[in-house]
Parts: sequence; structure tokens; C-alpha cells
Amino acid sequence: MKYKITKRLIGYFSVVLLLFSMIAGVLFWALFTWHTAAIHEQELTKRAIAIADTLSQFQQTAGSNYGFGTGAGRGGGYGAYLRFIDEIAMSKVWLVDENGQRIEMGHRGSSLSYENLPDGAEDLIQKVYQGNMESSQTFSFMPGISTVTVGVPVKKEDGTIFAALLLHSSIDGMEQARRDGILILVFCMFTALILAIGIAILLARHFIRPLQVMSGVTEQIIRGAYQIHTGISQNDEIGMLAGNIDELSVRLSKVDLERKELDKMRQDFVSNISHELRTPITVIKGSLEVLDQGLVDGQDEVKEYYHQMLADVSCLQRLVNDLLELSRLQNAGFRIEKVKMNLSDALSESVRSMQRLAAKKSIEIHLKKEELPVLLLGDYGRIRQMFSIILDNAVKFSPPGQIVDVLLQSDKEGDTVTITDYGKGIPEEEIPYIFERFHKERSEQNNSGSGLGLPIASEIAKRHNIKIVCKSVLGQGTSFLFIFPNHK
Repeated sequence: MKYKITKRLIGYFSVVLLLFSMIAGVLFWALFTWHTAAIHEQELTKRAIAIADTLSQFQQTAGSNYGFGTGAGRGGGYGAYLRFIDEIAMSKVWLVDENGQRIEMGHRGSSLSYENLPDGAEDLIQKVYQGNMESSQTFSFMPGISTVTVGVPVKKEDGTIFAALLLHSSIDGMEQARRDGILILVFCMFTALILAIGIAILLARHFIRPLQVMSGVTEQIIRGAYQIHTGISQNDEIGMLAGNIDELSVRLSKVDLERKELDKMRQDFVSNISHELRTPITVIKGSLEVLDQGLVDGQDEVKEYYHQMLADVSCLQRLVNDLLELSRLQNAGFRIEKVKMNLSDALSESVRSMQRLAAKKSIEIHLKKEELPVLLLGDYGRIRQMFSIILDNAVKFSPPGQIVDVLLQSDKEGDTVTITDYGKGIPEEEIPYIFERFHKERSEQNNSGSGLGLPIASEIAKRHNIKIVCKSVLGQGTSFLFIFPNHK
């Protein structure tokens, strides 16, 4: 379904706006009513107090016999004042005699009985006669009209109350103001709703566009297009998500490249091992066919064939053993046991084991090292095997009568072992490939090599965090440097 986010945002904004408007409307209604009534009541109270004071002065001037409802003063100032008291108070005025139960109204001296009072008026009168100024909004002669009634006691000179003055007035314009306020609120709600829908659409587009881009990118990544990127740069959660997708794309691209390289390595491995196995197997098969067909009669000749087959089988055995050894070292699950060992002892033992092979070519191996032990954590047998592989190559590619130098140095930087031969050297363009499987020199000197010695030495070095550096100059010789991490 299209535009889901847009519709949801519009719905959320609309619901929030409606809830806010309802709350604001209720608060407006209550606060406006209360505030308007409070102002009207305050103004009405001031008028009632002023009128009550005036009536008290009339009573004091007329004397103590001047009572409420008597004819005295009717034609004088008191009567005139009562006739115009509504206009003076700008509201309905009631004078209530508690004893006579008589209610006089200012308009033309008319009167009203208690039975005609609305509910709640008698309670207000009783409270006024108790000496209190009271107000009420609970009763009205006309239903649906908001009114305010204020009651003030009218006192004689001695302080006794002889009448209750009630000012009753409707709150003009309150209902109209309420209706106008509601209309304004509805208009504002309608306008705000239109703005909210517009903002929701803009926000939805702002969110949807990068999400659509990321969706398209992920679909292409699923299809294998790992080089693609979102191109989104935002300093928010969407930007973080886009950055993670780009990072995922980069990592998948690297994994895909590594997979392709691994597939190529597997193909090369199968091709190389097939080639390496084919030659000795072919030679052995040919020799066996000659012997089986009886084409060789001489004892010495037969013995030579057996000798050649034994050499080829030994070559096959060495190749298989090297392959198994390299596979074990390259397997992440294969663990080597590291113990505290003396590097000097492992190097010395490797040199001693190579002395007999070197003596056959009249080659001397010169070992120079410190007398103090050089301690580190490692697999003694593997370290010795690593040195032996390099020493074997040094003797193999050195001319007869030459020397091989072995140097062990220790300083604050770490330990370094250098094995140097003075043979014909390695071409510079081949140095980066010498640690690859089955990469070997095709020469008479290396006819028995499997091409796996240096890769095995390299894997042993990796397991011990040892850096191997090869330096070689054609016609001058080759040096292998083993740089050990600083264990001190």
C-alpha cells in the first residue's frame, strides 16, 4: 500500500490537534466564564456597597422611626432614590425586609413575594442578614441566562441590619462571547488541520525519499551489486541507517572480492597440485611399465629404476606431508602450544641440524648470537621448523664452498634473526610471490622442492606475530629477516 507513512503522519497530527483543541476549548470555556463572572461580580459588589451606604445615610437622617417599607420619606429623597435605584445600580435591585418578609423592587415601588423567588435566593438573603456580603450565580429568572446576584446588608446607625440589598444582573454578552470564541477556535482548528496535513506531507516526503533510496540500494545489494552506495548524508537516525548500509555494502564488496580470490586460489591450488603430482606419478608409472614388460635386463639398470622410483615416491611423500602441514597451520581451529622458550636455543639447534646437509656442499654456517638467553612465548618445535626451512633454502641455493651467515640481535626494539646466503639471489619482481603455495624456482638445484616450504614458514611466523622480510640482490645473495615482537 502506497503512502502509508504519509497517511499515518496525517492521522497522528490530526488526532493530536483534535485532542489539543478539545482541551484548549474546555479550558477556554471554563476560564472565560470564570473570569467574566468574577469581573462582573466585583463591579456589582462595588455598586451594592455604595447603594447600601446611601440607604444607611437616609435611615440615619430620618431617625430611628424611619423603617423599611413605611410611608415616611416616600415622597422625599428616599422614595425618589428608590424610584431611580435601578438606573443608579444599572441592574435589578431588591430590598428585602427580614421581619416583614417583604421585597421591594426599585422600579416604581413594585414588590415581590418570597414565593416568587427562584431556588437559592432565600439562602442568600439569610446569609446577608447574618452580616455577610454574599454573591451567587446559581439562580436566575430566565433559564439559560448567566446571572450574578450580590447581597449586601443595609445597617442602621447602631449597626443593626434593617434590610438586605440584592443586586441582580445578567452577564451581558457572555453567551455571545462564548459562541464567538468557539467559532474562532473551530476556524483555528480547521486552519491548523490544513497546515498539519501540509507539514505531514512534507515530513513524509523528507523521510520517504531516503527510505526509498535505501530500499533500492538494498535490493541491488541482494542481487549482488555490492559497489553501490546510498549517497545519503544526514545528521540523524536516517543518516546513520544509510551509513550502516553503505558500510555493509563496502564489507560485502570486500567479502565478495576475497571469495573470488579464494576461488581463484582454489583453482590455482588444484591446478598446481595436479601438476606437481602428475610428474612423479608419470615417471613412476613409466618405470613400472618398463620393469613389468621386462624391457630392462641388466641388474644395475633395474636397480637404477628402483632408485628413481624411490626418489619420486619420497618427493610425493614430502609433497603430501607439506600439504598437510600447511593445511593445519592455515586452519584457524588448529592451535599451537606456546610456552616460555629460549629463541637462541631454537636457532642453535636449527643450525646444528643443517650442518650435515651444508657439509655435503662444503658450505659453512656461521652463527653469531649473544650468550644471554633470549626469552619469548612460542612453540619451540614450530620456531625451529621455520628457521630450518629458510636454512635449507640458503644451503640449497648457495654455491659449493660458500658460507651462510646467521645473526641474532636483541635490543629495546625487540629481537631480530637474519639468515643470509650469498647465492645468485631472487629477481625483484618475484619477491612478492615467494610465500605463495607452489611458487618455486624451476632449476636443477630445486628439483626436489615442493614449493610449500616458504608458505609453511610464513604461516608459522603469522601464528607468532613475527614479521618476515626478504631482501635480495641478483648475483649477491638473499637475506631473510625475522622481526620478533617486543616481549620485554
